[in-house]
Amino acid sequence: MYALAQQSNFCFEKMVYKLGIVISAIAVFSGTGMRLNATESVLGYYVQDKIMLKEQSIALFLLNEKWKKEIEEKYSQHKIREIADGIVYVRMTKKINSRKVKINVAEINRNVNPQIDITPKLASTKLHSRKKINTIAPKAKIAVNGTYFKQDTGTPLGTLVIDNKIITGPIYERVAFGISENGFKTSRTAFDGYIKTNNGVIKIDNINQPRMLFSQVLLYTPVWGEKSPVTKVKSLHISVSAGKIKQISNSPVVIPKDGYVISASVDKLKNLRKGDKITAEYKIAPAWKNVNHIISGGPYLLKNGNIFIDVTSQKLNGITGRNPRTAIGYTKDNVMIIVTVDGRKENVSGVTLQELAVILKDLGCYEAINLDGGSSTVMYVDGSVVSGSNITSASISNALTVNIKG
Repeated sequence: MYALAQQSNFCFEKMVYKLGIVISAIAVFSGTGMRLNATESVLGYYVQDKIMLKEQSIALFLLNEKWKKEIEEKYSQHKIREIADGIVYVRMTKKINSRKVKINVAEINRNVNPQIDITPKLASTKLHSRKKINTIAPKAKIAVNGTYFKQDTGTPLGTLVIDNKIITGPIYERVAFGISENGFKTSRTAFDGYIKTNNGVIKIDNINQPRMLFSQVLLYTPVWGEKSPVTKVKSLHISVSAGKIKQISNSPVVIPKDGYVISASVDKLKNLRKGDKITAEYKIAPAWKNVNHIISGGPYLLKNGNIFIDVTSQKLNGITGRNPRTAIGYTKDNVMIIVTVDGRKENVSGVTLQELAVILKDLGCYEAINLDGGSSTVMYVDGSVVSGSNITSASISNALTVNIKG
């Protein structure tokens, strides 16, 4: 009925537009053409815009109805909950290797609803924070835990980019998931950065991450916190504001609101002086075009439609056992699929990475990656926690959220 009403309105507006043209023609022959031509033009543009909007509305409606039927067939044995146009949640129980596995699936289709917004979100405006998911994203249609983080501080470990702003850089070049307005990307990521001074160029190894090696040169922005971090070895901390070095210290210094701090061993920064002009240039590689957000995890689960689990190269050998899991992926036609698997509960032991990859492949994913898991695993659906190590869920550092714009 809705589609018929839409089509009826569409035909009516076409008729109004044609009527405007007829009135304009009559006006020309009656000598009042100049005045009515403007009227017809305004009427014409208005109706053309309305017709275009109706065409888009009808097309989206039909796409949504088609997708709903596909979802009903795909999950015919399970209860489907429609959260919004283009967003569904499904709770299922499967037998994997004779074990009962509880799986939560969210499918997000922006092809049928361009108003869907998919964005990573921090627990706070600063990195060293952890909160429960219902506090991080209370109004989200769907939210899950995001990338790995330091349990004691909440600092995200790995690539995190929000609204084109690099929050944290990669660790061990682990795989990341890029989100643009109309699609997704997956790839292992690296950091590419330099500071340029009067005395030459110094390579930056990372941004807003703990020091992994003595030799690293690290950059800290205001999102890190008030001061640069304490280092276990003798280091220099150089604050930069308005393109000039303002302070050089052997101890942590305040991070300027309009600048950053460079922290490294003394030998790397010994030629820098207070007052020197300095610029920092850095980026995440690969430089994905039109990607607004990036969230990382690891390892890969699916690559080019095939199961691909590279735990050794991403230094994640310690997480291969059966655990609660969180994973994200996308189909060939850019439908995003989010999965959490319960575990660490009575009669529920979680899944291995291999078993998780099979689940994502069976759901139709072409590319997929593992996110943080274990006690961090949680899915939040339209006001309620539906999975996690306990009913209230653990405190986490960051989340991936799905909302409706406006």
